[in-house]
Formats: sequence, structure tokens, C-alpha cells
Amino acid sequence: MTVGVGDTESEKFEYKILGPLEVVRDGRPVAVRAAKQRALLAALLVDANRVVPVDTLIARLWDEPPDGARNALQNYVLRARRTLGGSARGPIRTCAQGYAIDVPEDALDLHRFDALVDAARVAGIPRAAEIPRTAETARAAERASALLGEALALWRGEPLSDVPSERLRQEVVPALNERRLSALELLTDADFRLGRHGDVLPRLRELTAAHPLQERFWAQRMLALYRAGRQGEALDCYSTVRALLLDELGVDPGAELWRLHQQILTADPALAAPAPPDSPHGPRTEGNLPAETTTFVGREAMLRKTRKLLDGARLVTLTGPGGVGKTRLALRTAAEASWAYPHGAWLADLAPLTDPGLLDRVVADALGIPDQSLRPGTDVLIEHLRERRLLLVLDNCEHVAEAAAHLLGILLCAAPGLRVLATSRQGLRVPGEYLLPVPPLAVPTDRGEPPTLERSEAVRLLADRAEACAPHFRITARNQDAVGRLCRRLDGIPLAIELAAVRLGTLSAEEILERLDDRFRLLSDTGAAQPGAARTGRRHQRTLRGVVDWSHDLCDERERRLWAGVSVFSGGFDLAAAEAVCPGADRPWEEVVDVPREDDAVDVPREDVVDVLAALAHKSVLTVDTTGSRARYRMLETLRQYGQSRLGELGREVPLRRRHCAYYGDMAARAAARWCGPDEVAWLSRLRLETPNLRAALDFSVSGEGDAAAGLAIAANLTRTRYWFFSSSLGEGRLWLTRALDLAPDAPVPLRVGGLALAAWIALCQGDQPAAERFLAGAVRLGEGATDGETLGVLAYMEGAFAFLAHGDPAAVALLARARDRFRAAGLVGDAHMASMMWAMAAAFLGEREHALAAGREYVTEAAAHGAGWAHSWGLWGMGLAELRHGDPHRAVGLFRDSLRRQRGIGDRWGPVWGVEAMAWAATATGDHAHAARLFGAAARLLRTTGVALGGLKPLHDAHVLAERLVRGVLGEGAYASAFAEGVGSREPVRLALGGR
Repeated sequence: MTVGVGDTESEKFEYKILGPLEVVRDGRPVAVRAAKQRALLAALLVDANRVVPVDTLIARLWDEPPDGARNALQNYVLRARRTLGGSARGPIRTCAQGYAIDVPEDALDLHRFDALVDAARVAGIPRAAEIPRTAETARAAERASALLGEALALWRGEPLSDVPSERLRQEVVPALNERRLSALELLTDADFRLGRHGDVLPRLRELTAAHPLQERFWAQRMLALYRAGRQGEALDCYSTVRALLLDELGVDPGAELWRLHQQILTADPALAAPAPPDSPHGPRTEGNLPAETTTFVGREAMLRKTRKLLDGARLVTLTGPGGVGKTRLALRTAAEASWAYPHGAWLADLAPLTDPGLLDRVVADALGIPDQSLRPGTDVLIEHLRERRLLLVLDNCEHVAEAAAHLLGILLCAAPGLRVLATSRQGLRVPGEYLLPVPPLAVPTDRGEPPTLERSEAVRLLADRAEACAPHFRITARNQDAVGRLCRRLDGIPLAIELAAVRLGTLSAEEILERLDDRFRLLSDTGAAQPGAARTGRRHQRTLRGVVDWSHDLCDERERRLWAGVSVFSGGFDLAAAEAVCPGADRPWEEVVDVPREDDAVDVPREDVVDVLAALAHKSVLTVDTTGSRARYRMLETLRQYGQSRLGELGREVPLRRRHCAYYGDMAARAAARWCGPDEVAWLSRLRLETPNLRAALDFSVSGEGDAAAGLAIAANLTRTRYWFFSSSLGEGRLWLTRALDLAPDAPVPLRVGGLALAAWIALCQGDQPAAERFLAGAVRLGEGATDGETLGVLAYMEGAFAFLAHGDPAAVALLARARDRFRAAGLVGDAHMASMMWAMAAAFLGEREHALAAGREYVTEAAAHGAGWAHSWGLWGMGLAELRHGDPHRAVGLFRDSLRRQRGIGDRWGPVWGVEAMAWAATATGDHAHAARLFGAAARLLRTTGVALGGLKPLHDAHVLAERLVRGVLGEGAYASAFAEGVGSREPVRLALGGR
């Protein structure tokens, strides 16, 4: 908002005409109730900063001017000045020929709209062709799209919809609407140039329905359909518009539309979608911001202010009480600003985080950083961020504020291209931090007509949310006063308004007010004795607590129980989890969790859970995402914390957390038991989705009230499923194993032996041989005298793996074969498969030709027979290794490529490191030395990115050294260095290995 012109520089006016007329002074709405005053202000604002002749104003105010119209006009000008208030003269000034309203830059939404559209026209003009093929033109199109999106967001409905002026409605409003349609056409063009032909189809369907005779929108819709592979529908569109034009206007389609029709008929290559543009930063990254599921209402000024702060500040923290809308504002700001960050805008939600020590790993997970190394998580983040330009949204920092401040202080110093938009109930106290308090939504003044009410952000949000659950609700003369009082009573807090809106389907606004007033009287305290800012914050907290209490009271007993019960979940949950963790009569976890049968304080009958979840979603306590194969439920953090407080009051938090831990422990155990089967990739994906809940279960198990042995079992089973490898979080897996081992000295011997052996396995893969030796020695010592097949198999496996990877000892082949046989005898299919994999690899590296090839064939046949996608990819890799070292190197290339393609397809982050490395060995063996050098560079990039220490894995290290030495000798140092650098600089190392560049 900009300072207005007047006798005092403290006045700040903002005017809006792209919808109902709205005037704001110093952040508060100005009620312009008189119809003629609204018409006068609108008549001046459409020609802001220009003198509007008296005759023009009279024509705009009256269809048939009365006698004495000039005197009446003077009277309305005087009243309008009084309504606007402020300085003596105010923004309306008298001129010789008429009147003018002085509007500073950016104070009128129409001016902002025009400026943004003009900037988009300049930014988005392609230099030589319609479709940009360079990074520069792609960035220009991105910026144009973002600017046009920001411009169109200023429209709140039909321009001047509450202004009683027929002249303005006939002469001005159509021109304004035409400007909006032109901006929509430009936005679609910009999106086309970015290859977003699928994204624009819903918009174009609406535009052709609303403006059926506008050929330009039909042309864009036809092009979008054609590029989406729907040529028949594109041709049908032409038939439709042709018939419309003939029926309505008696004309045929214009030349442009006819030409496009011919191009579609002949599949003209000129209509092809744009090729991905080159970029000096590599391919543009979209980030991971979630899509909005409800409309974003109001906050235009806060959005502009936040964007402006981000332009100049490295860290902006949005502060305010729970429920005030910090997260929604941050996500919308990030989405609108994302075009400026070539490496994307990323969300890291810290709400599920319980251990501040895992903050760096949570942020790394959110950024999609693969890392298997021993390096501290902060170092991994620094390396990833140092040369990138991205925006990080760090949401819900308040409970880990100190850790967040420490981490951001380091990252912002080390990564100059990093911008951070944080949300917290308190500042983080990081040097250079800009604090931006997020106020509640603007509420209506004490009295106002419906148009005045609807200009209030709080009322607009109430009406918008009520439409979904109370479609017949309308603001009328009867309820307008109650609606205004309701929004004021809720202090404009968005979460409180959304919870109240749900009730408009069954209660009137007046009835809701009565119940809220009763609730707030119970919550009144001595806040009036506090300082102003503290008193306001305390009141907002009290208001939200009152609304949440009231929403809770309006739930039935089953809903209240389940609200409390599902608050134990972190990061969301599905129906099966809710049924298992919060059951009633059917208690599948009763034997695992000590919960007295007679105490059903949070239990809901299992068969009722789905209905109760639906009821909580209908009441906006839960949100539901049905885009995946399983519906996913989430709870806003404020409501989750409320549920946890209720759970604590019931004395049921610990029993429910035990039940939660048991459920996710069983999930990890089932995943491990089904490893090396047709569902292994699905299990890996499911485990990754449940990462917050798995972390919560692990954290509880190592707390004073949990069971460390249960945590050890979870960590061990996740390691057996290769979860930590698949998720590039070996360091975290090792952390949980060692913590649980330290806290569970009395756990069953097989479990402790397995935990120590798996910790040794992770340390060995990280290249930390001394730690691997310590863990293995502990496992051997503890397992002395064991007779069970699982313990004997684990010890044989680790001894064989250590002999193979650490020492390159041929005895590893027999040890691993013995481990495989023992696992098979114990019925441990997944563990037997891993032993087979290592056995086949050891045979390829250390065995004789016939045995190596036979082992490779046996292993790949076993993996294929099990229908296991991940295992089969490694079977192909093992067979390729056997062919490379003992058979046909050319056949090895095809096997490695097939393996790599499969691993990329399932999102494996560990396998491609070795796939690209092995492709480099194969290229060396087939004589393609220049390509081998490029692949060595690409592999080095992956090794550095993931933090894998090749030196600690002797056979692989030796193969690397031998092949690299050969390539260097053939090419010479200069040519090798040049090709190696090309590989290191490859945008996509895996794509390079698969034949791309």
C-alpha cells in the first residue's frame, strides 16, 4: 500500500474497482454506504489522476440528470471527502473543468493490474519464434506467466458490481472485462511457450463456455488439445465453433482458426510442443510445493509485502498465533515467487519433527537430497545448496526454533542463492532476519450493507467456505448484521472462521453467535491488564481456543474420541492406520500394548472409524487427499496439538503412542517379510510416505516411556527392506540402530545380534571400516553359541560381506553361500535374496569364470522368479558384472543399461551410483574410452552427491582404479580431463549413461 496525497504523509489509501468498490485507509476498510457516493468515487477512479469534466461525472451519476445537477454533484463531492476522512483536502481535488482523485502508484488495483500486464508483455515476448528454446526465453516466459497470474489474482468479480451507474456499466465495465480477457489470452500463450498445454485445458474450457464467440480462445483450446494428443477433440472444437458462428453471426471462422484447423488435419510439425530449453543451471526444478485444495481469499497486500521483502531479504519469518494463516500465506507467496528460483521452491514441514537433532535430515529429505555418507547433515545441505538458487519454505518452526536458527545461520552464510521463508509463532533470532507479523483478516465495521460486508476479507472467507458445506447460505438483509458480528467475534482468524463456516449448514449465523458468546465468556481472563500487543495476541489465542473448544463440543462422543486418537499420527495417516491405532471392541494391538479393556476413552468401534473420519473431514477437523491409491488424512497442526492436549487430559497419550509404535513396527516387519517379492517396490513407496510416522514411532521407542527393543526392531526391519538405502538416509538408519542398541541391552539376543550386524552393514557401505569392525565384533561375541537359523545366517552374511567388500577375500563366496542357505532354511526370503546378491557379486569379482557366470544366471533367475522389481534390477546388474569380467562386455553394457533404467523408474537413489560406475567399466572394456571418461565424471558426481566412499569397498575401488588408469593411458591426461569434466557437468548422470547428453 502506498502513502496517499494529502496534508499528512501518514495516510495510506488503497482503492479497488476490479470487483465491488472498496476503499481502505491505513489498513481499515472505509464504508461507502451511499449509492451516489460509490458512483462518484467509481467515476473518478476509472480516470484516476486525470481531471474528469463535470458533464462526464453528471452523465455517470444520473441516467436523466435532475435540475441542479451541478450543485448536487458538489454536495456529493463534499460528502465523499468526509467519508474518506483523513487530511483537510484529502485525495479528491477541485479543478477548473471538474474534479480529480489523486491515486499514488500501486494504490489502485486497476493500475497494478495494467502495470503487471505491461511487464508481462515485455518479459514474455519471444525473440525469434513462438516457442522458446533457450534458458533466457524460458525464464522470460516463466516470469510473464507469474506476472499475469499475479495480475489476474487482483480481480474479485465483476468490476464495479455494486456501483449504480448505467453509463459506467455500458461504457467502462466492458472495456475492463476485455482487458482481463486479453490478460488470460497472454497467460495461456506464456503457458504454451513453457509446454503447459495440459494445465491450460480447464481454463480454456471455462473461457470457451463463457465466451463462445471468441475465436482466440477456441484456437488456444484446439492447440492445447492437439498437443495433449487429443487430435479428434481438437477437430470437434472446430466443428462446434464453426456451427456457433454460423448460427449466431452468419459467418465462417476467421483465417487464423481455419489455418490452425488445416495444420491439425495434416499434423503440422510446427504445432509440436516446445522442446525443453537449455539452462546454465541445468534443468529447471519445480520444487515440491503442494497444490492448493481451497481458494485463497484476501491477503493481497500481505502477499505483495511478503514478496517485496523476499526480493531483498535472505530470511523472512512470518509470525503470529496458530490458525492466523501463516502457512497458507507462505505457500501462496512461494508459489507466486517460484519463477525467480531456477532450482525451485521447496516446502519442509517441521510439524511432525519431534527430535531437533534430526532437523538437517528432515530438510534434506524435503529437498530430495540423496546422501549415504558419514558427513554431518549440515555439510550435506551446504554442498547441495552452495551453487543453487532456490526458495525454502520452513514451516512450523516454533517447537524447534533454536535448532532452526542454528541451521539457517549456517546455511544462509554458505549458500548465497538461498532464500528462506519461515513460519513460526516466534522469531528465530537469526542475523538478517525480517519479521513479518501476520494479522488476522480484515473484519467489517460495526454496521454495513451486504456489499460492504462482502468486501471484508473475513466475510469473503466465511462465504467461500460456507459454499462447500452450506450451498444455500447467502448474506442477506436479515442476517448481515449477525454475519458481521460473527466475523468480528472471531477476530478475523482464518481457522476459526473456517470451523464456524462448517456449522452454517445446520445453524444460522445468529445461533452460532449465541453459542460462541457462551463459550468466550467461560474463557475470559485478565488479559485487559496486559500491554496492548500482548493483550491482542492473548485475545487471538483465546478466540481460537474458544472456537476449537466449541467445535470439539459440537462433535459427538465418537468424533471427540477419534479427534484425540488420531492426533498421535505425524504427517498424515490412512484408514487402516486409524482403525488399528484407535479401535474399540476389536483390539488387535491389545496384546502388544497394555491397554485396560474397560477403559475406552479414545476407542471407536472399528467398523465406525471410516464414518467418523468422514464426519471429522466434513467438520474441517481433517483434510483428505484421495489422489493416491489410499485416501490420506491430515490434521492442521493447531488442531493436532489440541487433540494431543485432550489425549493428555484423558491420560491416554502413552497407551495410544504405544499402539501407534506397535502398528508401524508391524508395518516395518511385514515389509521386511515381503522383501524380494512382487510388492517390494510398493512397500518401499509406502514406507517413504510414512516416514514421519516411522520417525515418531522410533523417537517414542527411545524415549523414557517407550520400548527401546521395539525401536530396535523397527530400525532393523527398515534396514532389511533397504529403506535407508532407497531413501538415501543411511546415516539416519545407523543413528536409530545405535541409539536403540544402547538403550536396549536386555533385548532378545537374535534382535541385538541382528541390530549390530545391520549397523556393521551400513557402516561398511559408508566406507567406515573401523566402525564396521567394532559392530561386527560385538555381533560375533554376542552370538557365540547361538543355534537359531536367523542369528547364524546374520553372522555368516556379515562375515562374508566383510570379507568381500573390506578385504576382497575369495573365502567370502563360501561364507555368503552358507548365509543364503541358513536364511532359506529359516524362511527369511528377503535376507536370503540379499545373501544371494552378495554371493553372485563376490563370485563375479573373486571367483572363476564358470562359477561366476553360473552364479550370475542363478541370481537373476531367482530375482525374476520372485517378481521383485528392485531385486530384479540388481539381478541384471550382477549378471552384467559377471559378463563384464568373465564373458561378453558388449552384453554387459545392455544388462547394466536395463538395470539402470529399471532403478531410475522406481526412484532408487542407491543403485544408479553403481549403475553409472559399472557402465564406465563396460565402456572401457568395449573400447569406447571417451565415453568411459564421461561416465567416470558422471559417476564421480553421483558418488559426491550421495557421499558414498568408494575407497572403503575394495573390489569396486580396485575395478574403478584399473579401468580409469586404462582410459587415462589411451586418451592422455588432457583429453581425459576434458571428457571427465563433461561428465561431472552433466545435468542428468543417469540419462548420460543411458545414451543421452
